[in-house]
Amino acid sequence: MMQEYTQGNCWYECIRGCGKRYSIFDVVYHCEDCGGLLEVKHDLDILRQRSASEWKAAFNQRIFSTAWPYGSGVWGKKEWICPLVADDNIVSTYEGNSNLFWAQRFGKELGMDDLWIKLCGNSHTGSFKDLGMTVLVSVVNQMIRDGQPLRAIACASTGDTSAALAAYGAAAGIPTVILLPKAKVSTAQLIQPIANGATVLSLDTDFDGCMAIVQQLTQDPSIYLANSLNSLRIEGQKTVGIEIVQQFDWEVPDWIILPSGNLGNVRALGNGLLMMKELGLINRLPRIACAQAENANPLYRSYLSGFKEFEPAPAKKTLASAIQIGNPVSYERARQTLIDFDGVVEQASEAELANTCAQADRTGLYCCPHTGVALASLKKLLLKGVIKPTERVVVISTAHGLKFSQFKVDYHHNQLAGIDAVYANPPQELPATYAAVQAAIKNLYSSPSGEVGRGL
Repeated sequence: MMQEYTQGNCWYECIRGCGKRYSIFDVVYHCEDCGGLLEVKHDLDILRQRSASEWKAAFNQRIFSTAWPYGSGVWGKKEWICPLVADDNIVSTYEGNSNLFWAQRFGKELGMDDLWIKLCGNSHTGSFKDLGMTVLVSVVNQMIRDGQPLRAIACASTGDTSAALAAYGAAAGIPTVILLPKAKVSTAQLIQPIANGATVLSLDTDFDGCMAIVQQLTQDPSIYLANSLNSLRIEGQKTVGIEIVQQFDWEVPDWIILPSGNLGNVRALGNGLLMMKELGLINRLPRIACAQAENANPLYRSYLSGFKEFEPAPAKKTLASAIQIGNPVSYERARQTLIDFDGVVEQASEAELANTCAQADRTGLYCCPHTGVALASLKKLLLKGVIKPTERVVVISTAHGLKFSQFKVDYHHNQLAGIDAVYANPPQELPATYAAVQAAIKNLYSSPSGEVGRGL
């Protein structure tokens, strides 16, 4: 490992520019002067003690290292993320360093040669939320060890945040409280926090209702808020953009597309890329496209007004349940990021996201419905000419498809209400005879070109 240097400094700062600062170990989520959201800021002068080439070498050297905690995709960039946490207080499952999948076959179906999927669901709890939760729980762990009277960490969730919080809280031995909207998360998402010993409260409301209550709950300073309103989460999640560029040997893609709900991930992606540019590791920025479900699209509607208006509204039911959010708490952050990155916002209907998921799965993926929203939005942006077929595009897959297998079962049995399952592939029920099996597969090995066995 390269010789260590001054670790750096970071703090909370109001995003509205009023200049108010707080310690990252303070229990605070909004500016106490103007009410603005807070963001973690870093002393870039300290970070400039290393050159861009030295940072690249250090980050490359740390990938999958066994030297604690640098093998983590998050903590391998500790100086850029949270340098004030002692290594002994870090709670990590070696999250990050997820696969950047070349979606060659699916890309060709769309007329593209350079389509990639960042598989953030290949993580401990099956979603990108692990990246942020390792930072937040590590900071809380240090606060508790330093004597702060924190009793528990709490969050509202549509599934993935709760899974990450419960797992990292359990690893640290810190009690966790989960507020979930009743009957609005998948079975896999519900059982994860239950299995990890969290106190799970299923409320008869939607995510926005859960979020309102958890904000009331965490007015008690002994119960710490873990939603992306807390900018520690954004710090860990910003490594996604850094990893993508690193995996392209420090070349910047033309576009990054991500499904968007509460909108903290938009800001996180932008912050990581901006930090790379400010410290000289890259000399240009990609464009960002946010993808929303048509049934939960407040950011899309604001985009159509040029971000002049923002009107929260109760989200309608969507298969992309993790982004079924009508009043995103990080709108203010995301709006500025989209302006900085010349970003766009697109939406996908329920039929579009379901059929695009199935289409992509037939090329080797196993997409969660939120990734389906992003891929369907990509198709629409291609048709509109916003994205060019020759451009390098990365789609962020936020969760593993196995967490949404019931959605896929229902799709392939054509049991999703109002959706014509274009790519349905149900199992064929046959007599247990060789003749029946032979008849069923008689056309399997023939391709239209006469070649045998290709694509199997």
